[in-house]
Amino acid sequence: MTPRTSRRALLLATVLSSATLAAFARPDAMPRAVTPRGPLTPDEQTNIAVFKGASPSVVNITALGIERDFFSAQTHQVPQGTGTGFMWDDRGHIVTNFHVIQGASAARVTLADQSTHRAQLVGIFPDRDLAVLRIDAAKTKLPPLALGTSKDLIVGQKVYAIGNPFGLDQTLTVGIVSALNREIESVTRRSIRGAIQTDAAINPGNSGGPLLDSAGRMIGVNTAIYSPSGASAGIGFAIPIDEVNRIVPRLIRDGRMVRPSIGVTPGPETLVRSLGLPKGVPLVRVAPGGPGARAGLAPFMRGAQGGIVPGDVIQGVDDEAVEDADDLLTALERFQPGDRVTLTVWRAGKVRKLAVTLAELRE
Repeated sequence: MTPRTSRRALLLATVLSSATLAAFARPDAMPRAVTPRGPLTPDEQTNIAVFKGASPSVVNITALGIERDFFSAQTHQVPQGTGTGFMWDDRGHIVTNFHVIQGASAARVTLADQSTHRAQLVGIFPDRDLAVLRIDAAKTKLPPLALGTSKDLIVGQKVYAIGNPFGLDQTLTVGIVSALNREIESVTRRSIRGAIQTDAAINPGNSGGPLLDSAGRMIGVNTAIYSPSGASAGIGFAIPIDEVNRIVPRLIRDGRMVRPSIGVTPGPETLVRSLGLPKGVPLVRVAPGGPGARAGLAPFMRGAQGGIVPGDVIQGVDDEAVEDADDLLTALERFQPGDRVTLTVWRAGKVRKLAVTLAELRE
């Protein structure tokens, strides 16, 4: 077959195929009609209302690091990670997780309207994985979230996790409070007590975002996820808002968490076991002239003959039981220097109450 014959055969086949299709085509074929869906369910309407109400207050945070050019030795800032934050008040204070900005030289905040602002660091409290930043923007761009409470949460109630992981748009995930009073570990290895556990998916980059109830009130700050696969299909945790509302104003006011102190040094757990002591915090040092010394606290020590001279074991602070040094620190952090507290103290089989005026811890 010559090339000309081949081209004619191809043309003929194309014409025949078109004619065959035209024979089967229906001139009345049209797009199908859309079936009306009806109104949204009350549950869907609540989801939408919560998201619309809260999303203007949720921001993206980009942590910036310093990179040095190998050839020119010049330095410049580069993104080193992203996370989420939310507006605490209309003065520009932004709350997020400490681990979102940890190790950064600067931070950039992107608002819901896509405007970007340089952030200043106001204060941090790594033991609770919290940080406060501040941006300079018009009050109309800074709508704070409504605050709820976490002490009255009930397992099973609906919660919403909102994040802004990439600065492009917010994300919404829905779940329930699956457990209360969980304990998670902060970046400093201190325990965060009373954490809220939720099955609402916490996507990568959503750390520092708000956890809301069905009334649109913030009840926690999303801070960690436990998942064997590393995906956002595991167990999420949030710092309870009652704890956040106690710490953030102090960070704004003082730039740090001013720790109250009773001027003592806790002993190791091995001391409790070796001496068969009751649960509590044994003292191995009481600072001379400090609050504890003035109240009459005494440490365990060795006597002249090498034996152990009985000292004090702190078992409670204002009727809150303490079993170890972390419990003691957590209990004291609820107060401020100058506050007066009552310690429950065990010594040599006898329990007594001591009033102590807290001082500021000098670190």
